[in-house]
Amino acid sequence: MSGPLAGYRIIDATQMISGPMATMVLADQGADVIKIEPPGIGDLTRALGGSRGMSPTFTVVNRNKRSVVLNLKEAQGLAILKQLVATADLFVQNFRPGVVEQMGIGEADLRQIKPNLVYVSISGFGESGPYVHKRVYDPVIQALSGLASIQADASGRPHMMRLIVPDKVTALTAAQAMTAALLARERTGEGQHVRLAMLDAVVAFLWPEAMASHTFVNTKDVVVRPQVRDLVFETADGYITVGVVSDAEWRGLTTALEHPEWLEDARFKTPAGRVKYANVRLEMTAEVLTTRTSAEWLARLDAEQVPCAPVLRREDLFTDPQIAANHLIVESEHPTVGRMRQPRPAARFEKTPAELRSPAPLLGEHTEAVLAELGLSEGERTSLRMSGVAT
Repeated sequence: MSGPLAGYRIIDATQMISGPMATMVLADQGADVIKIEPPGIGDLTRALGGSRGMSPTFTVVNRNKRSVVLNLKEAQGLAILKQLVATADLFVQNFRPGVVEQMGIGEADLRQIKPNLVYVSISGFGESGPYVHKRVYDPVIQALSGLASIQADASGRPHMMRLIVPDKVTALTAAQAMTAALLARERTGEGQHVRLAMLDAVVAFLWPEAMASHTFVNTKDVVVRPQVRDLVFETADGYITVGVVSDAEWRGLTTALEHPEWLEDARFKTPAGRVKYANVRLEMTAEVLTTRTSAEWLARLDAEQVPCAPVLRREDLFTDPQIAANHLIVESEHPTVGRMRQPRPAARFEKTPAELRSPAPLLGEHTEAVLAELGLSEGERTSLRMSGVAT
């Protein structure tokens, strides 16, 4: 392993998206991530399509990991987990608050085994308050955080994002927090408990512009972008996006669209004015853009250095020249599902590259090897397998 986190061991007891995607980032960057799965179907995302427990989502967010199946309802299964924790730097779980303590794998339990362990808890709402008993999936957080209301249409009806944004925002926040905690341990020698709620991650993510009108408590004259149409514009043969902020970009847009008289409109003289009257400005822009093809408009806008792009369909990603230049999407052969595509790790490290080293594991694919690393004899491993404790 050559990544920046090579040499670190992560015990990952999370399921679904937020936890597994977070540990995927660490695994891509070289950490040895041992994924603990329950007997049966394992991580629930294995069952969300695909074959032999390899849904597309599971396959991507669990790459570069090793799968160990442990029955944590059995004393022997818990004992093996604790042996693994003794060899690890970080343990992460996303059970509902209180469950790990009942299981005997709460922070206090595991810190007795590994005093400088970084212990990470990911939850939906936090560890106290009126909602902690609730089950949570991504749409619940979209609703509660304000994200759905931000997506409201012209009638005021809220809409959900079609992507699991809260899950993935939580994953990226968790990945950063975990590496920060590991860095702090390097400096101080001490582990700590990192707690992260999906609700907290998403509200913090939305805040800078979504809550601009509520940030300054005693100031009422902040210019805030109104609830406006999106920045997708129809052209004569498709769709593009175009957006301007600076005065220079606004001048460039008026030149490209051949409407220099817009520069004299008092409403649009300043960036603040263009925000205040965004609805009017965008409808004017939309009307003009229907008169030419996407290619014609993009060429004109580029010539004036106006931010713009075609609106790509999913299948267009594979032929877009910039994505190709970035070598972003890679193909590989998965031993179970065959040929597959996925993005490489987004961050590129000059000296310690993150890599796609190994495909997502079959359920329990590495149980035998990991138990052998712990020093269990072949007879002990066979007994555990036969009893269903470790399979």
